[in-house]
Amino acid sequence: MKIGSIAFAFTILASALPAQAGEFVVKLVTVPEMKAVFGQVESTRVVPARARIGGSVREIVITEGDQVKEGQVIAIVGDEKFALELHAAKAKIDALTSQLTHARAELDRAMQLLERGVGTQARVDQAKAQFDVLTNQIAAAQAERAVIEQRAREGEVLAPADGRILKVQVLLGSVVLPGDEIARVASGKFYLRLLLPERHAAEIKRDTLVRVVQRGLSPTRNGMLAESKTGRIVKVYPEISGGRVIADVEIDGIGDFFVNERTLVWIPVGERRAVFVPANAVQTIHGIDYVQVVSGERTITVAVILGEPVETPEGPRVEVLSGLKEGDRLIVPDQKP
Repeated sequence: MKIGSIAFAFTILASALPAQAGEFVVKLVTVPEMKAVFGQVESTRVVPARARIGGSVREIVITEGDQVKEGQVIAIVGDEKFALELHAAKAKIDALTSQLTHARAELDRAMQLLERGVGTQARVDQAKAQFDVLTNQIAAAQAERAVIEQRAREGEVLAPADGRILKVQVLLGSVVLPGDEIARVASGKFYLRLLLPERHAAEIKRDTLVRVVQRGLSPTRNGMLAESKTGRIVKVYPEISGGRVIADVEIDGIGDFFVNERTLVWIPVGERRAVFVPANAVQTIHGIDYVQVVSGERTITVAVILGEPVETPEGPRVEVLSGLKEGDRLIVPDQKP
């Protein structure tokens, strides 16, 4: 068992170790048997940001690792044909507008002649029909131009959801087709995916608490493992794959990890009985560890084999693997009540 796992057990079991001033009564305590495994950071959803039109990539405004909001522009796809189509649509509207101006003048002249009694109603109806036709043609041309403008605006590639950019799949100037993937966005909460040996399948339960070591596995100044955080198993998959049990762990503050980054996780896979004593009750002489045990009216020196040291709310403790039994009373120099 490692340092981090024993410290985790003591958050619950330290109170089971009573002590008096100058004396410590040994008691067996039940501690979880912890196993160190690697968990891989994954996202609940990875969604692609796709191009809506074909063309070439004119601009990329994000890079890997950037945080994006839903609907944010992450790239721009352009097509030179849109400029030509817009120019042609504008020229068509200008031509129809000139014809409409002439048709309006013809209609006004026909109505004036009809009022003077020198024109006919048929000529007025003909001019009015021509005016209406051109008006409708201009409306249709404007709608066509709006469609072209909308297609050009669809060259903006939008983030499909809030999240972090995992991978940009194209380069500046790349030619893409409608539906091509421009980037992948990790959306939703991050979690740890654990792959555990099959022999631990019966011990892995939902809502079990685990300890997750900070990223990088960096040691502290005193040589112990870096500070860890508490996580919770939220899902245990019912299928065993490749001799491994798959489980997911949720933990706060994991959003700054890289997706697919691996980190050390201590997970309980059983229980055992152990003895822990104050660290200052142990004396080391010529490489051998000793403790002072009260036996009746006298004190005897007993050699012990130690395990890993731990930090508890009551002070430093060290596991004794052999040499003591439950009920032994130890002399603890300078032990505070």
